[in-house]
Amino acid sequence: MQLRNVGLDTSRVFRVRNVSFNRDAIQVSFHDGMIAFSEDVDGRVTGAFFEGDGEVLLMPPNQVERASMALFTGATILEEEFDTAYFRFNDDTYAELQPQLRPTARGDEFAARWNETARNLASVDALRLLMSFSRLLPPSGTASAGPGEATSAAQPSDRMLHARVHGEKLGAFDLYYDSTLPEQVQAGQLQTAQGESFYDVWTAFSSQPASRATPTDSDGVPGEKEGALPAIDISSYKIKAEVKPPTELDAEAILQINVRQGGQRALLFELSRFLAIKQVDVDGHPIEFVQNPALEGSQLARRGNDLVAVVFPQPLQTGERMELHFAYWGEVLSEVGAGLLSVGARGTWYPNRGPARSRFDLEFRYPTGWTLVATGMRRDQADSPASEDGKAAPSNAVSGEQSAHWLSEQPIPFAGFDLGKYTRAVAHAGDVVVEAYATTGVEREFPQAAATEVPAIPGFPRTPKAPEVVLPPPLPSPARNEQQVADESAKAVDFFSHRFGPYAYGKLALTQMPGTVSQGWPGLIFLSSFAFLTSEQRSDLHWSSLESTRARAVIAHETAHQWWGDLVGWKTYRDQWIMEALAEYSSLLLLESEDPGKFREVMDYYRDNLLLKNKDGVPLMNAGPVTLGARLSSSHFPEGYEAISYGRGVWLLHMLHGMMRDADTRSRGRGSNGRQAPEDSFIRVLRKLREQYEGKSISTQTLLRVFEEQLPPSLWYEGRKSLDWFYQGWINGTAIPRLRLRGLKYADAGSSTIVSGTILQSEAPDDLVTSVPLYGSVAGKGVLLGRVFADGAETEFRVSAPLGTRKVVLDPNQTILSQPR
Repeated sequence: MQLRNVGLDTSRVFRVRNVSFNRDAIQVSFHDGMIAFSEDVDGRVTGAFFEGDGEVLLMPPNQVERASMALFTGATILEEEFDTAYFRFNDDTYAELQPQLRPTARGDEFAARWNETARNLASVDALRLLMSFSRLLPPSGTASAGPGEATSAAQPSDRMLHARVHGEKLGAFDLYYDSTLPEQVQAGQLQTAQGESFYDVWTAFSSQPASRATPTDSDGVPGEKEGALPAIDISSYKIKAEVKPPTELDAEAILQINVRQGGQRALLFELSRFLAIKQVDVDGHPIEFVQNPALEGSQLARRGNDLVAVVFPQPLQTGERMELHFAYWGEVLSEVGAGLLSVGARGTWYPNRGPARSRFDLEFRYPTGWTLVATGMRRDQADSPASEDGKAAPSNAVSGEQSAHWLSEQPIPFAGFDLGKYTRAVAHAGDVVVEAYATTGVEREFPQAAATEVPAIPGFPRTPKAPEVVLPPPLPSPARNEQQVADESAKAVDFFSHRFGPYAYGKLALTQMPGTVSQGWPGLIFLSSFAFLTSEQRSDLHWSSLESTRARAVIAHETAHQWWGDLVGWKTYRDQWIMEALAEYSSLLLLESEDPGKFREVMDYYRDNLLLKNKDGVPLMNAGPVTLGARLSSSHFPEGYEAISYGRGVWLLHMLHGMMRDADTRSRGRGSNGRQAPEDSFIRVLRKLREQYEGKSISTQTLLRVFEEQLPPSLWYEGRKSLDWFYQGWINGTAIPRLRLRGLKYADAGSSTIVSGTILQSEAPDDLVTSVPLYGSVAGKGVLLGRVFADGAETEFRVSAPLGTRKVVLDPNQTILSQPR
């Protein structure tokens, strides 16, 4: 593809002085220097290289994005001088600048010096330009624009600029403007931390203001704007795969595609970078494709995926239906223990365009002696139920292969499979069958417990010269504990079903996966080997009580994702925190019902973790609000996404829960012991969320709207039935305030005592609003007096308490994410 390797044109080198141009909020100024434009690609000028004295200016539009910019650059706005810059564009940038350019006699020398650099940088945006130009490529035999002629090839709604700038203070960084994306403006930089590459997104925003904005996650490639119909939908997948352990996967995927918006000649897909496409056909005819690695350090690259562009011979037509066939292969597997496989980088094993719901028909061939588990319900080749022992249809003794056929019961966002030399345990949650699959061993890299000395036999003391007898403890055998794993998950299924509505799939399978990370799919959970440890084995590894508790909670967390993430999805990267927070909080509600002390211990851990400082002395909570999604993991905070999405996210839900629980207590007219009831208002909101949005994706705004519908008057801030204050200060904020009481006064009046005082809220923005519960001590028992909205640094209050009350405390049940007292 010529777009990947375009160099500089020696006839288009100019002197440039005091010239500026804008793309939305991005302003680029050339004070003095030379600029060379690229060679033609089918009559189009698509790039330029500048050397000299230049400057870029970018002003993020809101407090969140300004704070993000400051975290990475030290300033809330980007105002940086640069000495070189490479530009790529799909519009008439060349024609726009040409009248202000002046010829130069040193064009050949300049172009030769920077030509190789330009060619190397061209590949970054090649697919993006292909997506633009494939929409309006002239028909075969039609003359293209001649060299030097301005050509507006892309549609007016498709305008893109990428500037790779070398700043004097910040080094090399990127500026993007892309009109096809919900967040049209972005700035960022590739960095390395702890041996891992990160693409730090300094800022990303839309020029179109919106409250509670939730733009689509595009990872820097052209996508559909929020609210618009997707270009296509994939109604079904039929995947036939031959799995050849320990390394190979050979597969073909047939996608049934409906074109919702026509005009384009290319479509983008994701596929694991460990898999190579051999051929792509549409309706039986081979077509062109381009497989490109994603931008290094980006979230797509960190997921282990490439981008694949499929190029059609003619523009797609709205309403068109077609069958797209991919054949691909790769060494994507490795055996990391006896009968235990690892899938490289957890990349996507079939071509897809993100979490859009489709039906899946999966057929596998694999060797005898192995067990395969996949999403959906299993059918043999005759479409009858599979045997109950977890094995596939009868194997072929001659070929040494067996087969399995799995069908999704409903459209699902993802499909997955796992293969291993597993044994099987079964538990039940009502009518739901829960299966756990594990091997007899763990991965070779699994940590081993410390060796122990064999005690001397009484009456036979060791001589001074006799060696000590030391035996290492045996490595864990997950298969020995798989029944407990199945039972734990079944208990969680039962607990969640009673609160959030029935489990949605035919059965649930949990399979052992090497490593520390677990992952869920509809009806299938990949569970880390560590989740199969017994309490004694965790003790042998010297895990703390907290570590052991959190390891057990992983089973319930991943089970909860069957509701939150698989059944109800997230709309954009800014909303993904909802699913992690809901899954984790659901698991903690189960823990609280069994052991409130351990629940409190985990909540304290999440709060304390947010207060930890990185190597630069910056608290982790400053990585950003939950609404930054995957952007939270950066070179400054490699674990930022997990810490904020799980930790702060759980606390946000706990705060909402505490508010609604206190409102329930007040309406019932009795004190609160801080414990959760199965049918409280908070649980009813989550059940309603599941009922209304099953099979759909929600935004943060949607979540708050559902809570607002159930919001009692006692929780209306400034008389409004709205949680805007909670969104602005808590969801879209980072503060962990310190709360105190000052100047308490008690005045008995008739049958009650009037308590007045001031709530002090420090270490927080001046406009932070917090709903603070006040409790009075009456006869040694805590009684909820009410909630006060603390607005800013000092808030005076006056509440009625039972007669004789002489002690008032704020938030004794720790329902607010605040500094420890």
